[in-house]
Amino acid sequence: MIKSIKNRTKKSGLTLLLASCSLFASIGTQANYAEHERFDEFAKELEAEHGIKPAQAKAWLEGAERLESVLKAISRPAEKTLTWADYRKIFLTEKRINQGKQFLVDNAELLEKAELEFGVPKEIIGAIIGVETFYGKRQGNYRVLDSLSTLAFDYPKRSLFWRELKHFFVMSQEQQVNPGEVKGSYAGAMGYGQFIPSSYRRYAVDYDNDGLKDLWHNKADAIGSVANYFKRHGWKKDQAVTQRVHVKGDKYQDAVNDRLKPKWNVSELKALGVTPTQDVADDASATLVKLIGDKGAEFWLGNHNFYVITRYNHSRMYAMAVYQLSQAIK
Repeated sequence: MIKSIKNRTKKSGLTLLLASCSLFASIGTQANYAEHERFDEFAKELEAEHGIKPAQAKAWLEGAERLESVLKAISRPAEKTLTWADYRKIFLTEKRINQGKQFLVDNAELLEKAELEFGVPKEIIGAIIGVETFYGKRQGNYRVLDSLSTLAFDYPKRSLFWRELKHFFVMSQEQQVNPGEVKGSYAGAMGYGQFIPSSYRRYAVDYDNDGLKDLWHNKADAIGSVANYFKRHGWKKDQAVTQRVHVKGDKYQDAVNDRLKPKWNVSELKALGVTPTQDVADDASATLVKLIGDKGAEFWLGNHNFYVITRYNHSRMYAMAVYQLSQAIK
């Protein structure tokens, strides 16, 4: 899932980039997307698929603003511009680790309930929320209406956001919120766990049974929803995530970072010169992950659960940051 990371106390390139995006998040150009050449197409689809009348869509989109900062931010995601050494420094800070430990203490009962029900370790749930929003403190300063309208109508790769804008309007009705007041990331991700609208509608749960799935303010719903997301994406209870490995020769290069979803098993990787540092079954599916850390290349075995973490954000560095933060706060 795409997110807005805002850590103004750091001097990394990512921090400065996203801090500037946040600074200009409220500065937009009145676009009146209700008069866009593709509005009729959008409104017809919204009505046919979800029963929302064109007049309502028009009323919402008349108030949307075109945000240049959103178009700039979406074109340079952090995972494609930073090395693992730099990326790790953003998320594995003493402050984030300490607050993660406190998050586990403060929400122990909820996290233990979710771990028991969904099979996802409480430290993984906490680490996701820690990476995404610093435990709910940094949920994004963009109006989601502006972000998604900008991307749906003015971004070349608009198909994903065209769909997400429709889901956003439906979600707003389902959760009884005003679309013009919802805040989130530059890509329309929302709440503690930064769910995009389609994920919100598909995976969010009402974990305290109050009739709403509130991921902005309700920690119970947020924790239950993150756990549900991982369970629905195939998390395997009590199984490993990753481990350091050694490599020799050059055959292993055929398997390095070849794809996120495992296509090898451990015995096949061993035959390519990969040596695990911990016990693991030969028939276990795995990937060979290479990251550039402070001391050069690092090689890791990505187990099935490592792949599941990448379903949240399609990045090896993201998955590794979540894993290492989870171990630090455990």
